[in-house]
Amino acid sequence: MNIESLHDYCLSLPLVTEDTPFGEDHVVFRVCDKIFGCISLDRPDYFTVKCDPEYAIDLRDRYSEVEPAWHWNKKHWNQLNLRGSLPDALIKSLVRHSYLQVVKKLPARIRREHPALLEVKE
Repeated sequence: MNIESLHDYCLSLPLVTEDTPFGEDHVVFRVCDKIFGCISLDRPDYFTVKCDPEYAIDLRDRYSEVEPAWHWNKKHWNQLNLRGSLPDALIKSLVRHSYLQVVKKLPARIRREHPALLEVKE
């Protein structure tokens, strides 16, 4: 999956915004102001996603293209090598998983106010 397709996919999810809080060379994707993904324009072959800790370890064991994320909490964040052999469907699934990890921790009031958040499925 290339960076443009990944960018478009992230922005297609409900209530997603993008910004550059770490400088213009890092684009983060947020849902309700909470980060669920990041790409460095200096290292565009890698995409950082949030992950359930046990699932994160399982993914790292199964795929050489999935590693603990550089400069992120390695318990909860993986980096995906987009130039490896990860299928696009798996990358999209991991983006949705990351998005849902953030959504499930949002206050119930926000989830009720924005039912589209709950329409995304892993």
